[in-house]
This record gives sequence, C-alpha cells and structure tokens, in this order.
Amino acid sequence: MNSNGVVEWAVVGSDIGPLLLAATGKGLVGVFFHARPEVRDKAVEQLRTRLGVEPVESPGSARLAEPIRQLAAYFAGSSREFSLDLDWSLTSGFNRQVLRELATGVPYGTVVGYGDLAGRVGQPGAAQAVGAAMGSNPLPVVVPCHRVVESDGGLGGFGGGLETKRQLLALEGVLPRPLF
Repeated sequence: MNSNGVVEWAVVGSDIGPLLLAATGKGLVGVFFHARPEVRDKAVEQLRTRLGVEPVESPGSARLAEPIRQLAAYFAGSSREFSLDLDWSLTSGFNRQVLRELATGVPYGTVVGYGDLAGRVGQPGAAQAVGAAMGSNPLPVVVPCHRVVESDGGLGGFGGGLETKRQLLALEGVLPRPLF
C-alpha cells in the first residue's frame, strides 16, 4: 500500500467523450480518454499496477468533485485554467519536468513546439523525448499536452487521437472550429 491510500475513480462525460478521472489523497492522478468499458478496465489495471493499490469506483467522490467541476467549466468555455492539486506519481524524471513546465508555462489559447518545450527545460535537442513525455502524460487536458505541436505547423501526435487534439485546440480558439 502506498502513502496515497485509496485511489478513487469515476467516468464523466465531456465534449470529447467519456473521461475516466482518478484521484489520490494528494490530488488528481490520472485522466484517461475514450473511457469505454475496455479502456476503463485497462486504466484501472494501470492505476492498480503503478500505484500499488486497488482503485475504487466512486462517482460521488469528494476528491473528484473539483476536477469534475473544473473540467465541465473548461468545456463550457467559462474557465481557461485549472487550479487543482495534482499527484505526479504516474510520471517521473524528464517527463515530469517537461509536464510541470507545460502545466505552468503554456497558457490557454497558445501552443508551443516540441523543441521549444525541450529548450525550456534545458534540453534543447530533446524534441523527440518531449514527444514521448506528451505521449505518456497521465493528466491530459489538465496538463495541456494538446498545446504541443510541430514546429512546421503540424499537429504532432496525441494520445487521445488527432481528432480530440483538434477539438481541444478549436475549443481554445487556436484552430478554427469545423463547420460540420
């Protein structure tokens, strides 16, 4: 049993499909896209393995109330930033360093290149490593890996799929909203 005690999780609806949110006593620990049953089972297994505790489904969880509220406000367009306690247990080293810089240094409605973000953490040649860090981001949307793009204007990859990345960037006004 780790020091976080219980991991509570719930699936909530969003504009980009169902999200599985998980929290420990320290804060929000995971956000998983497309939380259909098979994805949900895999996410819960990952939490169990990585955190060493049995995750508990808890839709009414007090720990999840604020993340759920802030995500709803974000998707409604009434909030542009998250002020949540985050538990960084699912990431470490370079990845954690890059994700923390992203969380604090790349505001709503802006984008940053993979190489630029690498430079900000003192590793200017590490654009590919930044890409890997984004791919393993345990807290997407809240830690906005969708704001990291290719320097030539390409969207780059995205764990939630490129369509989801487009939707998030359109929500933030970076990309035009599709007409249909």
